Amino acid sequence: MLKRLRLITFALLIINSIKMNLHEYQGKEMLSSFGVRIQRGLVAQNPEEAVECAKKLTESTGTSWFVVKAQVHAGGRGKGGGVKLAKSLDEVKSISNDIIGMNLVTPQTSAEGKKVHQVLVAEDVYYPGESETSEFYMSVLLNRATGNNMIMYSTEGGMDIETVAEETPHLIHTIDIDPSTGILPFQARQVAFNLGLSGLAFKEMTKFVVSLYNAYDKSDSSLFEINPVLKTSDNKILAVDAKVTIDDNALFRHKDYLALRDFREENPIEVEANKAGLNYVDLDGNVGCMVNGAGLAMATMDLIKQSGGEPANFLDVGGTADAERVEIAFRIILRDPSVKAILVNIFGGIVRCDRVAQGIVDAYNNMKDSIHIPIIVRLQGTNADLAKKIIDNSGLDVQSAVEFEEAAQKVKEVLAS
Repeated sequence: MLKRLRLITFALLIINSIKMNLHEYQGKEMLSSFGVRIQRGLVAQNPEEAVECAKKLTESTGTSWFVVKAQVHAGGRGKGGGVKLAKSLDEVKSISNDIIGMNLVTPQTSAEGKKVHQVLVAEDVYYPGESETSEFYMSVLLNRATGNNMIMYSTEGGMDIETVAEETPHLIHTIDIDPSTGILPFQARQVAFNLGLSGLAFKEMTKFVVSLYNAYDKSDSSLFEINPVLKTSDNKILAVDAKVTIDDNALFRHKDYLALRDFREENPIEVEANKAGLNYVDLDGNVGCMVNGAGLAMATMDLIKQSGGEPANFLDVGGTADAERVEIAFRIILRDPSVKAILVNIFGGIVRCDRVAQGIVDAYNNMKDSIHIPIIVRLQGTNADLAKKIIDNSGLDVQSAVEFEEAAQKVKEVLAS
């Protein structure tokens, strides 16, 4: 039962967490447009551009040291050598040359890492002054337990928040914000107080918190994470980093954000599926799933787990499972070498089962030479009996099932063989 609940929860998160991640420089630009003070920087595609960016920063900010940051969709870049301090223009060029083109491996990437295509050349904000600098952690996200937005913050900035939560959970604070009212002045002051600030830094932090929340709210984002938020030696509060995730479901209100998407950073199979109108998420498993409808997808993944397998993907073909879409779905699933079997589980409500069955047969015939693994098809609903006859009489190596238990047994058998 526990495994079932975990799987259902996971599938719900997949369905409800469709998102678009931004690079740090893009996130900072968005923050700045909402009045959030940021560490200023310019993005470069090659070492020569990086040097020109550094020169422009010197002219505009007066900085003589620079931070060169790899721009990839992953945290922990510094641990992988993707964030370095340059104390001269020659070092900017040398460091940029080392970072651009490298496969950056961090705790949030695969073992192969992510290729770096560009770097952010940013001003040095850790300059000397009368008081010490301080680093904080701050994020804005949805509190699923209460249905409110939430600001999470800590005095332990610059560290992995997961480590802080595990080792010193009392140092993490949260504050719920009613989305109908937005953030209230006393809530922003509460954040600044709990971070131990006073005087000018206290006032600056309250402004920062309000602007950050407004950026999250008005951009229809699902996450704004700033780690670290820096109190400079002259008591300015600014975002030194920015992780921003935008909810895809709100992009119709922000069509300009579409231009910010970097497909090079996304799973190429998921990108291909998205362009074909398929809802697809790549998972680590050995049984490919092809379903229609989110509820049936969750049940199918659960079925695979109970049969001793692991779902290799979440793939919802939607209500128009015709031959073309089925063939695209098959090709996408088969690109995963870990897939040992495919379970097609379609409920014929809007779409008739016999049409789906014919689509499966046509797709199979079109790519017969590419299919070398067992395929189990369960079709229920309108004209399910006709669909079973089409599958059984096709002469293809496709096994049909009627009930869930029958499909589960066939999955178990093919995995054991």
